[in-house]
Amino acid sequence: MTADARRPARTPDGRYVIVNGRRWRVTDPDVPPDVAARLRSHLMAARRAVAAARRAQDAEAERTARTWVHTAKVALGERGTPWWDQQEAERRDRWSEGLAALDEGDTDRG
Repeated sequence: MTADARRPARTPDGRYVIVNGRRWRVTDPDVPPDVAARLRSHLMAARRAVAAARRAQDAEAERTARTWVHTAKVALGERGTPWWDQQEAERRDRWSEGLAALDEGDTDRG
């Protein structure tokens, strides 16, 4: 199986992927690759933190981890105002501020 065969289908406009019949917004294609990689690293760490909090039945830790997930997804352009509706400067600010908040551990800004 080729790498392309494993990739989910995209809508004709390229803004969404289709997974099990559901549309999911794709990452903003203008996020620089190094920034996107760092944001995805934060996202995956946050998802692991959600799972750990759930296993521990720690509702407060789960809320905090879910806030981190949300902050990373907004910074990637997968949540919040659609990236195609934002000006270039707004898009740059979105991912820069999101990454700064995650790096600092201040997810209240996201």
